[in-house]
Amino acid sequence: MQAMQYEITLPADYDMRIIRHRVATRGHLLDDFPGLGFKAYLIREHGTAGSPVNQYAPFYLWRTAEGMADFLQGPGFAGLSADFGRPQVRHWLGTGHHPGPDGDSARGLTPRTATRRTEALPEGADPAAATARALAELAGRPGLHSAAVALDPDRWELLRFALWHDTAPDDHRDTRYEVLHLSRPGHPAG
Repeated sequence: MQAMQYEITLPADYDMRIIRHRVATRGHLLDDFPGLGFKAYLIREHGTAGSPVNQYAPFYLWRTAEGMADFLQGPGFAGLSADFGRPQVRHWLGTGHHPGPDGDSARGLTPRTATRRTEALPEGADPAAATARALAELAGRPGLHSAAVALDPDRWELLRFALWHDTAPDDHRDTRYEVLHLSRPGHPAG
């Protein structure tokens, strides 16, 4: 698994209906993309849920590195880059995934919010233990659709990403997003 995200920060007065329309008309194009586990089409709106910015920030969980490479070299990413400028793309090694109690298979629920948190791993910390701890802290939480944990071995940083059926738990350490669409051609299991 590979996790990937880019953030396109937009002016404070940007009409976010433009991004909503873009996702509504183009989001389905990745619903069957080879190698993709899921893509969460995420936004933050200035002044909503404490967001200081307007931002389009999709998050991907790739089942294959080839799928990620094909996407980054393909027409969809080229179009995004033409419209907004080529963004910096962060990526992490996927170290764990957990379907939550309120995931699709539980009651047919679709996520509405997402949270992301990064934390530095101290010198000598065991990445496997940190991954297990992060997944255990999220597992079983009411409203959890699914969670992924990933590692950036360049920065020794652990990423926690969670999709929530409704409103995510309030934690000042998390960046909160609204989910506009979820493409899930190869959603990882367990």
